[in-house]
Amino acid sequence: MKRAHVNPRRTRRSPRALPLLLVSVCALAGCARENAPAAPTPAAVPPAVRYDAHLAPGDNRPPGGTLTNPHTGDAAVAKQGALLFTTMNCDGCHGGDASGWVGPALADGRWRYGGSDTEVFSSIYFGRPKGMPAFGGVLGTEGVWTLVTYLRSLPEPADVPTESWMGAPANGSDRVQ
Repeated sequence: MKRAHVNPRRTRRSPRALPLLLVSVCALAGCARENAPAAPTPAAVPPAVRYDAHLAPGDNRPPGGTLTNPHTGDAAVAKQGALLFTTMNCDGCHGGDASGWVGPALADGRWRYGGSDTEVFSSIYFGRPKGMPAFGGVLGTEGVWTLVTYLRSLPEPADVPTESWMGAPANGSDRVQ
């Protein structure tokens, strides 16, 4: 019976292969550690924003973070917000000067999801059901605050062509928040 010829170079391990083998083993061992669950870090602020307009049993509202508009009353930022309102095609739904079209008016002081700066910010940032997209991922915090500042700068129209969905406020004013 004839034996197959064995190449002696193939059976002998090259001394250069040992460092490569060690590096490969270390890399694989390191990968196993990456899958370990990270220790949870305590949050400084609860993950939700507190809305005073929300109902709470026993009037005991859960804690929540607060947001503050860093540009309140800044006319230059409001002017940038007007440009951003058009650039992002907000006027395509909310009409020119946010007077309303297919989407609701944003200048008449009547808000379905709350009219505080924090609530308007949340509506733009996270979106709302029935058609309001979430723009927070595109605009970021700064862009959304710029839009909020613009909306706050708009004068309330003298003639509001629609009725408030909430009804007239008890204090007799025409502005519903």
